[in-house]
Amino acid sequence: MPPPVPEPAGLRPGWPARLGPLRVAGLEVRLRPVRLRDGSDWARIRRRDETYLRPWEPTTHGGWARRNSSAEWPGRWWLLRSSARRGQSLPFVITVDGAFGGHVMIGNVVREPLLSAYVGYWVDSGLAGRGVTTAAVALVLDHCFGPVRLHRVEATVRPENAASVAVLGKLGFRREGLLRRYLDVDGAWRDHYSFAVTAEEVPPGGFAARLIRDGRASRT
Repeated sequence: MPPPVPEPAGLRPGWPARLGPLRVAGLEVRLRPVRLRDGSDWARIRRRDETYLRPWEPTTHGGWARRNSSAEWPGRWWLLRSSARRGQSLPFVITVDGAFGGHVMIGNVVREPLLSAYVGYWVDSGLAGRGVTTAAVALVLDHCFGPVRLHRVEATVRPENAASVAVLGKLGFRREGLLRRYLDVDGAWRDHYSFAVTAEEVPPGGFAARLIRDGRASRT
């Protein structure tokens, strides 16, 4: 077999992109790139949902309210956009019936020879338990193993986060181990499960197609 051909420097396959839709629980789920004007919606949901989100996210220095204020968003958006333009991440907004509903992020994209990245996500607490997160992650996984040409996508989740563990289980992620004191979350170094899925494990037709076959989603 001939050696792989090196990819051109700065290549960012699959970005920007718009993904979906999938319909779950009567809701239309789509993904689109983050925008500068997302700040007010992002801040409103994040500040309201502090109790819901903070146990699962990296420790916020400077206080949750300040770090999740609309004034913080332009700097975060600029960093996300810059990273995406360098081909290092794919930062998507989850829209639900056209409204801002959360984020799904493909980060730490490493091209050849690893062709790997991680996935992270959060949604508005009002959408929890309705299949929105699972649908959003399915859409982004199909994109990663398709146009983005990745081989492996990883996820790390606190063992206590049953809802997030369930999302990964529905999508076929394998639990590979326990990472001791892996990440500073909610004020302490927390253990995390390590999950992964590779291109060889993509189900027939993709992850969204499997959700549809399982009766968890439909096309709109």
